[in-house]
Amino acid sequence: MKNLNLLVVEGNPIKENENFRKFGIQTHTESLKDSLSFYSKDINIEVFNPCSEQSFDKILPNIKKYDGLIWGGSSLNIYNDCIEIRRQISFMKECFKNIKKILTICWGMQVAVTAAGGTVKKSTNGAHIGIANDIEINENGANHPLYKSKNKKFNSPAFNFDEVVSLPGGATHLSSNKINRIQSVHFKSGISDVWGVQYHPEITYHKMITLIRYRKDRLINDRKCFKDEEEIQNHINFIEQEIKNSEKDSRMVELKNWLNYLKAA
Repeated sequence: MKNLNLLVVEGNPIKENENFRKFGIQTHTESLKDSLSFYSKDINIEVFNPCSEQSFDKILPNIKKYDGLIWGGSSLNIYNDCIEIRRQISFMKECFKNIKKILTICWGMQVAVTAAGGTVKKSTNGAHIGIANDIEINENGANHPLYKSKNKKFNSPAFNFDEVVSLPGGATHLSSNKINRIQSVHFKSGISDVWGVQYHPEITYHKMITLIRYRKDRLINDRKCFKDEEEIQNHINFIEQEIKNSEKDSRMVELKNWLNYLKAA
């Protein structure tokens, strides 16, 4: 079998990735590459960042060569009108015309849903700070290849303040938890078959803890998620307990299932 050719879209602006590196944090694209390599070494990965490109002329002529696309996370909020977000929505629409199989993660799902006519807003039930608890797969999800061999109820690394509130036409809702009603979805747009998850199967809990520490001032002073550093440390302690209970392959099974879906083509 030939190697898979994947396009990975980086969701963060260059400046945010520079800030990550200064703090010793992998970019989301780097984390994704590591996780994909756990399942297969036979993947050719190319990375594109719409935030930094004034036009898509360099990539569009050869975009049909990719077997699939994975669109990862970001610190952006989809409802903020800025050029970086407009470029990402525009590029997602181009992908719908050219790439048949798309996996979208967290921010990526929000961009895909928005580009296809759905809606994303700030979550009314709170945020996921490093972990999403008790995600429950519904009947549609139980019969979907995304969740083959996945426990019906599970925890996952997650970091989001926003949520999908309305889906594109014809979309299938796959899972929920008490924070976000729509934790995963499947829909078609253009020629694309889109799988989306709100959480982060590709990111480790260890990275999530580092992200919490990196963002601690904003989490206390701006987001008001915690009242002080003691509360943050208690939350980190909770996530550290989850690390002891979680298994890498189980956490990332959605990635494995999507890769198998590509290989079956």
